[in-house]
Amino acid sequence: MIVDKAIYSKGLRRTIDGDISDAFDAARAEAARSQDECFVWIGLHEPTEEEFELVRDELDLHPLAAEDAVSAHQRPKLERYDDTLFFVLKTLDYHDETSDIEVGEIMVFLGGDFVVTVRHGAGNPLGPVRARLEHDPGMLRYGPASVLYAVCDEVVDHYGVVTREVEIDIIELERAVFRPGGTDVTESIYSLKREVLEFRTAQDPLVPVLQEIVRGRVGECGDTRDYFRDVLDHLLRVDGQVDAHNELLNSVLTAHLALMGKQQNEDMRKISAWAAIIAVPTAFAGIYGMNFKHMPELDWTLGYPLVLVVIAIVCAALFRRLRASGWL
Repeated sequence: MIVDKAIYSKGLRRTIDGDISDAFDAARAEAARSQDECFVWIGLHEPTEEEFELVRDELDLHPLAAEDAVSAHQRPKLERYDDTLFFVLKTLDYHDETSDIEVGEIMVFLGGDFVVTVRHGAGNPLGPVRARLEHDPGMLRYGPASVLYAVCDEVVDHYGVVTREVEIDIIELERAVFRPGGTDVTESIYSLKREVLEFRTAQDPLVPVLQEIVRGRVGECGDTRDYFRDVLDHLLRVDGQVDAHNELLNSVLTAHLALMGKQQNEDMRKISAWAAIIAVPTAFAGIYGMNFKHMPELDWTLGYPLVLVVIAIVCAALFRRLRASGWL
């Protein structure tokens, strides 16, 4: 569906009534009348093929790029189709209840006088981005590149928010691992590790894309290179944090498995110690349960209590020795 559409001229917004074709006709008429650069920004959210076909036909977008915009599931990339740039980046939406990271996508078609943003998923709605740009006419004067910068800045800033949420989850897992008598959290560690790897898959390919812009290899963004450099700095910081989180989770998992193994060893030692103690009366009972006629102490009046005392002394001695050695 079309979320919003407007013309931006001299840093100011003019809302468009009518369909997409009317929007581009109005933008071209505005440019011819004012002799100033203006552009159209059309925002769509999960459009159908029929909805996007109107945009594709009006702008003569490449069929492959149009197909990617509708089907989504693309990796972050920057491609050029004739005079149109096709930019893809991943959005992240963090769920506190389940500690899951939902991955979405934003595609940006960038031309000389238009920007088309196509969003998939719930993460990073672009309404606040549009509102922030509209309150900064100076930035809007950079044209369509200002929209691409603002979208990248919003997405990367939200990466930082998700990074902090993941860090909080890791701290909670560390406390659970080292808490005395803690439960088995192996599944939780693996689950969070999968989310971190998904995070890395979303943000890591974006680094070389922004580096291409910062190095001046994308002419459309030449006037906004300094702004993109700031976004790249934030992204590199996030990239380092994600790598650190992945390594920390590996360490937490290793420590947890070691503690679990130590606990199992302690349990086995206790079981073995009690088995050794129980073996003493079992051995005596087995010997005197063989029912032979000629056995020592069978005719003694104090034979039975004497055997019980011997069993108790041996068991007590074993218990004391095993406890002193840490087995009990």
